[in-house]
Amino acid sequence: MSTKAMSQDLFADKRMGFFIYLGVEAIMFSTLFATYIIYTPAPVGPHPSEIFEMKTTVLASIFLLSSSGTIFIAEKGLDKRSTKMIIAGIIFTFLLGATFMYFEMHEFHKFIKEGHLISTSNFLSSYYVLVGLHASHVVFGLGWMIILLIQLKKQPFQLFKEKHKVFIYYWHFVDIIWVFIISIVYAPYLL
Repeated sequence: MSTKAMSQDLFADKRMGFFIYLGVEAIMFSTLFATYIIYTPAPVGPHPSEIFEMKTTVLASIFLLSSSGTIFIAEKGLDKRSTKMIIAGIIFTFLLGATFMYFEMHEFHKFIKEGHLISTSNFLSSYYVLVGLHASHVVFGLGWMIILLIQLKKQPFQLFKEKHKVFIYYWHFVDIIWVFIISIVYAPYLL
């Protein structure tokens, strides 16, 4: 068996393991969505429509969901073996993800400043855990992008390509979870 064939088999196993991990993450998020649905709106404390802002939600969504397009630039760069495209795609994706995090932190800060704490109601508890866990996944992805940029020059291209593909699966998963958050958490109370 050639080294390339062995390498492809190894990466296929790693990808399968990563998909199993994403499946576990999906189950965890499903549990948090169910908890949110059960406890929202809470009989005591603020109603979601009183604290959610359309502007913040829309802007955050535009930036995060646009990042799926910019990660596509990096993916095309992988296919063409274009380091410039890979770097541009990762940097644009990083900037969009970081801007999304700015809006998320702004929203959390505003809520806390107004006295809407995690202990205020079951609604806010489930909101902070669900949206906060998603935000932590975005932060993890931002760190992963920095590591990818460092590894780009230091690793053989095929190894980097496989690592980058796994990251792409992760980033799309984060975006898909955000679509569910928009649909279940925000939209019912903003529309």
